[in-house]
Amino acid sequence: MGNVNLKQLDRMQSGKGFIAALDQSGGSTPKALAQYGIQENSFSNDEEMYTLVHEMRTRIIKSPAFDSTYILGAILFENTMDRKIDGQWTADYLWEKKNIVPFLKVDKGLADLANGVQLMKPISNLDELLSRAVERNIFGTKMRSVIKEANTTGIREVVEQQFAIGKQIFEKGLIPIIEPEVDIYSADKEKSEEILKQEIVKQLNALDKDVKVMLKLSIPSVNDFYKDLMSDPHVVRVVALSGGYSREEANDKLAQNHGLIASFSRALSEGLTAGQSDDAFNAVLGTTIKAIYEASIK
Repeated sequence: MGNVNLKQLDRMQSGKGFIAALDQSGGSTPKALAQYGIQENSFSNDEEMYTLVHEMRTRIIKSPAFDSTYILGAILFENTMDRKIDGQWTADYLWEKKNIVPFLKVDKGLADLANGVQLMKPISNLDELLSRAVERNIFGTKMRSVIKEANTTGIREVVEQQFAIGKQIFEKGLIPIIEPEVDIYSADKEKSEEILKQEIVKQLNALDKDVKVMLKLSIPSVNDFYKDLMSDPHVVRVVALSGGYSREEANDKLAQNHGLIASFSRALSEGLTAGQSDDAFNAVLGTTIKAIYEASIK
């Protein structure tokens, strides 16, 4: 297992709770800040923008509501990994102060639509990024592709790309979260999920026996559709994205999928604003976290 932290692995494998996705990056950061009540005229360059977003994430992470009773892990993006909370690197703060396992988003966004899917853009500096992640005590990574249509060729390409890069990540001593998202608004979502599951099983069966991955999938149209993937010896955990559902709807659907746990981003920060007092902020975050947790442990 290289330098995988075994305590963290055990927590991800058998812990009760969910993963907080705090990893909106460049393109979606202004939107995330706007939802938090910070408008674009509050910053004049990327550095100021990233400082503001780090303050928002620091506030979430330091909140007493952000508690390992409910939260197993947190996904960061590169800029957050390279910043500190109270003088500690963010990943170290998460694990040492909060007992929450740190992940890093490593993809560089999506390529244009082809064969009904969006592959990941090439990740040019991946090896160097993974080396830095290991130095910063990151446990695992996350990378996202999107499936819009039930196109067998496209879906196969998505899954092959995810697993090829996933193996490279595992060799560095990190656990990859494989994320082939099926668009929840897709006309043939259920059919896409059938093809996707077949392709995932094919790739899992081809892995060397010690290789471990996590899967991050859209909440399936057929309840418990991914149940059999959860018992695959290569799979540490199967987690779900909220994919554009409201928090209530996402939680409702998640609760009907036993063993599937949340890895929500927008649904996690819904209702939080910069202007809230700490008491109000912590109360909203606490209610949100408990609701996502309840849906995850079903």
